[in-house]
Amino acid sequence: MADWVIVVDDDEANLKIAGRILSRANMRVTAIKSGRALLEYMRDREVPDLILLDIKMPGMDGFETLNALRATEKGRHVPVIFLTSDEKEETEVKGLSLGAMDFIKKPFVPQVLTLRVRHMVDLDHLQRNLESEVEKKTRENQELFLQVVSSLASAIDAKDTYTNGHSSRVAQYSREIARRAGYDRERMQNIYMMGLLHDVGKIGIPDSVINKPARLTDEEYDLIKTHPIMGAKILENIRKMPELANGARWHHERYDGKGYPDGIKGTDISEEARIIAVADAYDAMSSHRSYREPLPQEAVRAEIEKGKGTQFDPGFASIMLEMIDEDTDYTMREK
Repeated sequence: MADWVIVVDDDEANLKIAGRILSRANMRVTAIKSGRALLEYMRDREVPDLILLDIKMPGMDGFETLNALRATEKGRHVPVIFLTSDEKEETEVKGLSLGAMDFIKKPFVPQVLTLRVRHMVDLDHLQRNLESEVEKKTRENQELFLQVVSSLASAIDAKDTYTNGHSSRVAQYSREIARRAGYDRERMQNIYMMGLLHDVGKIGIPDSVINKPARLTDEEYDLIKTHPIMGAKILENIRKMPELANGARWHHERYDGKGYPDGIKGTDISEEARIIAVADAYDAMSSHRSYREPLPQEAVRAEIEKGKGTQFDPGFASIMLEMIDEDTDYTMREK
């Protein structure tokens, strides 16, 4: 498909000359006589490959037109070259500061016009292709990272005979709480990964302690309570996502400051950790344990309600309660 160039100039002779030169170079050319007409035209059209924009025009000049163009969604990134017979340095400085890519002097030199336009269009295409490739690789890396995280979460859960899928469910519940709290897609994805890895520190806890069917001794319970710190130390090495370590370290903190390992409270606990704390407690109550069966839904709900403002962030606990109330068949639990 031929590259599409829009030429904006109030001089009809200039429009014809530019159109003839660029058409000979196998480009599709649209001629427009004013800046206001350009804005109207682009409102209902696709984005061109390039706009050649005259500076001195009656009504709305080129500078004003470019400002207005950049304020629109379609015109935000389209490359623009100014057309001018003004050789003043301040004119070029102003144009470049507004986002113009280059200047072409009038009257046109056919070969210069063709080469400048061709180079700019090719450069823009290259940039777009590179951006697309970077986005593709970023998505691939994110998917790979998520696969690794999911595998690690499965390995963590495999240590505990009675909590198969715990990390995955906590991640899902946390993401849904975040969605209802108004988090954007990226933050929802981040909290999902934080949920998957919140118990990573249990890798360092002996299986005999994790799977003990009887009540834990004080020493064994103290050992279990070290897993948030262990998890944070493991995840601190992932420097591009420091919040992963926060989720692991603080998911057993309480809103009233009576949790562990740091005894912090309220908004001193990261939002993500406060969300995971509610999701983690919910799944613990609604899942099989070595010492009991899942609690009835009404008992789980009562515990979440009881913990609002003490154990749990009241806002995130309220969202969890909404989710429970909507789950009339009690399907939101370990299968």
